[in-house]
Amino acid sequence: MKTNKRMSYLILGAALSAVILSTQTACTNNLFGTNNSSSNEQNTGNSGAAGQDAPTSPIKTSTGTNGDSGAGKSDPKDGSSGSAGTGTSTGTGTSDPGKSNDDAPANAQTGSGQSSLTAFLHENSPSRTIKKKDGVAYVTNTDSQLVLVNKTRELESTYVPKDLVKADVGFSFSGDNPKQQLRKVAPTALEKLFAGAKEDGIELKAVSGYRSYASQRSIFNNYAKKNGEEEANTFSAHPGQSEHQTGLSMDVSSASVKYDLDKSFGETKEGKWLKEHAADYGFIIRYELGKEHETGYMYEPWHIRYVGVSIAKEIKKQGVTLEAYMAQF
Repeated sequence: MKTNKRMSYLILGAALSAVILSTQTACTNNLFGTNNSSSNEQNTGNSGAAGQDAPTSPIKTSTGTNGDSGAGKSDPKDGSSGSAGTGTSTGTGTSDPGKSNDDAPANAQTGSGQSSLTAFLHENSPSRTIKKKDGVAYVTNTDSQLVLVNKTRELESTYVPKDLVKADVGFSFSGDNPKQQLRKVAPTALEKLFAGAKEDGIELKAVSGYRSYASQRSIFNNYAKKNGEEEANTFSAHPGQSEHQTGLSMDVSSASVKYDLDKSFGETKEGKWLKEHAADYGFIIRYELGKEHETGYMYEPWHIRYVGVSIAKEIKKQGVTLEAYMAQF
């Protein structure tokens, strides 16, 4: 009996020891095991090695302000702009709107187009486009459609536009002549102007476009011999001071004045139509009545100059000369 009681006590003691040991182990795991397990799961999640949904390589997204990555990045070479991400850039550029006949940059009035036009105007500011040589002020932006040539801003004797093209319009003379040419940007606009006039029952003829330095010298010398140099200087340009050398100007007339270049052309229906609609095609009446003190030349209602549609319309709206308009920039 005593032996049985002793065995019971031993079994009970062993059981109590097991319970105590189990309790200690559980406490130890609660203190250390659970936290270690959590840390391992976080590390595994960061490495992306444990879950089958983890990407093979990280996906970068652009949510910063510099637009250096993601779909929002743009190529400054072509001026395109992205649309994704918060950081996008737009290439505005300052290319000459006169490089294409559609006049798109000059017509754009918002966004990057407007920025491009503004930059273009500033680049062609009279103060930025001149150089002095032997006491003479020569223009430096000869290839621009906004080149400003007058008695104080000259073209060099060697200047000849590289992109002269014959305008496909009716002329007041027959045969081929350099006077039928304009720079590449202008003939299409002139052709549309003539077509528009014809639709309105107006018949125009082109008289004189491009004129070389040598041709202008001959013309001026003949006028000076006939009328005296002082008088000739009021209606004819010295060589280098003629807009015709730019290849951007055309003299236009009509049968009503026998295709002469005469002030009376401005009072004809053809002259009035030209004054009203020239800007719609990118041209301005270059030498307006009452602006002789600005342009240096007398009124010439027949002399139109290509500058681009938007700029032509703005000059007309302001009622200013090309000199006054460009001086704003």
